[in-house]
This record gives sequence, structure tokens and C-alpha cells, in this order.
Amino acid sequence: MNNIGKNIAIWVIIGLVLMTVFNQFSKRQDTQNQLEYSQFVSDVESGKVQSLTIEGHPLRGQWLKGKLTDGTAFSTYAPYDPQLVDDLIKNNVRFSAKPEEEPSMLMSIFISWFPMLLLIGVWVFFMRQMQGGGKGGAFSFGKSKARMLDQDANTVMFADVAGCDEAKEEVKEIVDYLRDPSRYQSLGGRIPRGILLAGSPGTGKTLLAKAIAGEAKVPFFSISGSDFVEMFVGVGAARVRDMFEQAKKNSPCIIFIDEIDAVGRQRGAGLGGGNDEREQTLNQLLVEMDGFDTNSTVIVIAATNRPDVLDPALQRPGRFDRQVVVPLPDIRGREQILNVHMRKVPIAADVNAEVIARGTPGFSGADLANLINEAALFAARRNKRLVDMEDLESAKDKIMMGAERRSMVMTEEEKRNTAYHESGHAVVAKLLPKSDPVHKVTIIPRGRALGVTMQLPEQDRFAYDRGYLMDRLAILFGGRIAEELFMNQMTTGASNDFERATQMARDMVTRYGMSDKLGPMVYGENEGEVFLGRSITTHKNLSEATLQQVDQEIRRIIDEQYSLARRLLEENRDKVEAMTAALLEYETIDAEQINDIMAGKPPRPPKPGSGFAAKPAETKPAEPTEPAASSATSDPAQEV
Repeated sequence: MNNIGKNIAIWVIIGLVLMTVFNQFSKRQDTQNQLEYSQFVSDVESGKVQSLTIEGHPLRGQWLKGKLTDGTAFSTYAPYDPQLVDDLIKNNVRFSAKPEEEPSMLMSIFISWFPMLLLIGVWVFFMRQMQGGGKGGAFSFGKSKARMLDQDANTVMFADVAGCDEAKEEVKEIVDYLRDPSRYQSLGGRIPRGILLAGSPGTGKTLLAKAIAGEAKVPFFSISGSDFVEMFVGVGAARVRDMFEQAKKNSPCIIFIDEIDAVGRQRGAGLGGGNDEREQTLNQLLVEMDGFDTNSTVIVIAATNRPDVLDPALQRPGRFDRQVVVPLPDIRGREQILNVHMRKVPIAADVNAEVIARGTPGFSGADLANLINEAALFAARRNKRLVDMEDLESAKDKIMMGAERRSMVMTEEEKRNTAYHESGHAVVAKLLPKSDPVHKVTIIPRGRALGVTMQLPEQDRFAYDRGYLMDRLAILFGGRIAEELFMNQMTTGASNDFERATQMARDMVTRYGMSDKLGPMVYGENEGEVFLGRSITTHKNLSEATLQQVDQEIRRIIDEQYSLARRLLEENRDKVEAMTAALLEYETIDAEQINDIMAGKPPRPPKPGSGFAAKPAETKPAEPTEPAASSATSDPAQEV
């Protein structure tokens, strides 16, 4: 209906414009043969006028056809002339008279008010655009944009939320309270008015909030933090008031504010501060949650992945009494999430959710849903009826390492250099005691890298010891050292390895206290963000002598691990050569083939259906600015 109304309004405006243009054109046509009155009198006396129509003061007539005139029409404007009729009769001019046409009262009012109405219409149109076209029109700025989900329409339950059992336990008492408030009130207990769901993106915060409303069978108001903020000061505060008024009418109910950091950032942040629209909205939200007049039957649930930037007053008891962390799922949680999403696609009998969960550390619920979707797309491309383990492995490789760039052509020298580079990473990783197992090595270009060495931890890691980080440094240096030892050259492919190794060594010295010389002390400088309310000035708390010692310790750690990696590769040249030959032959080798090489055996052939032995199609030249190789890891936390 809105589109129909807009179309009608547009056609009405076009019609009015056309009418105006037509009237102007008609007036111009009339003025082409406009006579002066004295000339008209002269023409009447000389017998040139054939007929005349008198419409009050305007006169419209027609000349005679003859040698001097062509019979066309003319017009003139007559003053009060009592002799005009006698002159017309005397000169045999046919004439008629009719009253002058005057516009109607309604038309006169419309013509006089049309410019003002047009301006009001344009103003209303732009106001609707600035308000996002919300219902209620341009004069409902303060109306809440919260969408109400009825209890019968919400079908999400706790069974649909997997991988966050502790978070579900935290919020189950909210469900019990909404179902039976007297159970808690009889003991003098007060249920939390606000729950803040904090966690990484994609961990299921919004889904958990919908499950709370679905289990409690109460109305669910959903709104985003950005829906409060408008260009006019005070609009957001009015919307907060209206939202809580609607919620109280439907109590008990739940208000869910997604991405609350859009409106709840720390007040007075940045260079200015002041009484802007966002702060007005936040102040009103604070008052509604725990002000002079509060209502305990309205529970506010908010979600954010940036709890560090929220205003302290928003997180105090009485407002968001309970902060529930929704973390990345562990291996058991990932298996449960995979089982939930695998119910939506046809799965083959060989699919094992536990194996997939073990190979996807650091994945969120959204990442796992994307994994199942990508596997279904791979199966469709291969004309399969069921999604099998091969499709899931292909999808996992694509998400972790990037899509294969099989259309890219590499010269034999570049391919051999990439093979040595990745073999250097893999051999060092296999020889060090605290490194993660090598899962796969490939020289097929993926994403931005020309080669990838992928390591998968045997179990989820939540903390990293000094030995593990030192081994990671040596693994990162293995690629460049292999290029030097076996190709006698250096390429740009190790730039990302060096960047990650330097940052890791710096963090070990300045943040983690892993330097024997400098001890357990933080040597970092003020890194607060000024636009998040942090200090605008940088406080330098370190002397120049201390900074020199920090640089020396970083250099010492890097040199030690570089020397260790070089020694390991020099002592295992045969394994590097064997792994390079296998990569040049198969282009991708798995953990079993790598174990064969490290045991001094010839690598077994690739498994049927794995696709490892496929050769890249040569259709375009390689990009000369692409890095020659890069090591990869599946766990983001390993890149500390």
C-alpha cells in the first residue's frame, strides 16, 4: 500500500507540472497576436475586423481575409468604452458577449496555497527518509521501533541452542521466574532486571535470547542499539520511553537489545563529550532500567561483543545485574552444534561429527553453520545426493586456508621454492616436542598464500606455555631457512612469518613476562583508544635503557630459535628433500604421508576420492607480487 500511495503522489505531481506548463504555453500562444486597443479601434473603423467576442474587458476577435489581413484570431484588452458597441454596429462587425470566466473559490484557494502545500509535502518526504520509512509517518519520531514477537510465533527453544551449556544454566532461572514469579518472591529473592550476553561474534547470543523467550512463553521485543540513535536530539530517549511503556503493557515480557554498544558506549568518550543524542538515549535507558519508577516484570537482555567499551553505570547491579559470557564452544560443544545443523541437510553414513569437531578448534557456532552450508554446496557441485566426509573436509580446508586458486600458473622454480618453504615448516614442526601435529601441507595456492602448512592441536588450548611459544617461533623460521639451504635464495614469502614471529617474541618479553633477564613485568606503553574514553596522551613509562634491553631480549629469542630451526633442517636434509619431492608429485600431502616421510619410508599414495593428486589447470600467469608461501594454523589463538 505504501508503494501504491507513493506512485499516486508522484503521478499527481507530474500532472500538476504538466498542467502548469500547458497553461504557460497557452498564455504564450495568446500573447502572440495581442493588439493594442488603439490599433483595434483603427481596424474596426477600416473594416478589417470580421467578428468579435466580448468577455468583460478581454476582447477576442478575428480579422477578415483579404489582401491586408489573413483571417487569424487576435485579442486585446479594452478599457471602459461606452462607444464600442455603436462602432461595431456601424462597421458591420458581428459580435457576441458573455461573462468573463473567473476561477472557482476552491480553485483560487488551491492556487494560492499550492506552493505552501508543496513545501510541506517535500518536508514530510525527507523526514520519512531520515526516519527510515518507519511506520507511523514523519510525525512519530518518538515511537519505538522494537519488533514484537508473540509467544506463539517464537519456536526457538533451549534444545536449538548448543555449545553453551553454562550460559543456558545461567539464564534458566529467568525462565522459571517468568513462568512462576511467586516461587522466588516468597523467599524475598529479586530476579535480575537485566542480563548482558557478552561473547565473540557468532557464538549464539541472539539465539540464546530468543530461546529464553520461547521457553518462558512470554512476548519478546527485539530492537537493535542503532535503532535508538537519530539525527535529532531527544528522539532516542523518547523511543526508549515508548518501548518500555509498550513492554509494561505486555508484561511479563522480555526486551532484547542487540549490539547495545551502539548506544551504551562510555559517556564523555573522545575529544569532545557533550550532551549529544547518544548520551541522552543512554541516560534514559539507565533511568528506565533502575530509576525512581521501575517494573520488575520487564526483563532486559542485551548482547554485545565489546563489553569493554560499555558505560560503567550500565553494568552496575540493579541494571545489568548478571553478565553471561557466551564463549567459543569447546570440542564437545562444537559436536553438539554440528549435530544441530546437520539435521537440516542429508548426511552420509560416513560422517562423524566428533572428527569434524576435533579438527575445527576456534570455530564459533556461525562458523560451524557456514561449514555445513559450504559442504552442502560442494556436494551439489559434485552431483551428490548426500553430504559425505569428503565434502566436509573440502569445506573445512576452504574456510581455514582459503579457496583454491587452481587457475594460477606458477613456474617450476616458484613451485619448487614453495615446496621447500612448506617442507621447512612441516619438518621443524614434526621435530619439536611441543608443536601441534601437522595435519596437511599443500603447495596449491589458497587465498593470499601460494602454499599452506596446516597444524591442528590435539585438544583445545586455553593457555600457552613458554616452550610452546618458543617452538612456534622456530616453526615460523623454518620456511625461510629451507629456501636458503636448498634453493640458495631468499624470497618475499617469509614476510608474514617474520611479522608474526617478531610480534610473538615482543609479547613474550613485554606482556607475558617470559624473559629471564627482564622478569615478570609489563613493558608496554599506554595503548588506550581515545574515542573509547581513554586518555588522549601517551604516557611513556620506560627509559631508553630499558627499551634497549627489551630490544636485545627480543633479538636474543629470535636468534636462538632461528639457529635451532637451521640446525634441525641441516640435520634432516633427507626428510626435507623427500617431502619436497612428494609435494611436487601430489601437491597436497596429509598427516599419514608426512609420518611416512619422517620415518624414512616412501609416502603412501593419496586416499581415493581425496582429490590430493589433482593438478592445477594452467590458464593464466602467476602474479609476481604474491608472497611465495605462508604457513597457516587453524587456531587463531596460536597467532599470539
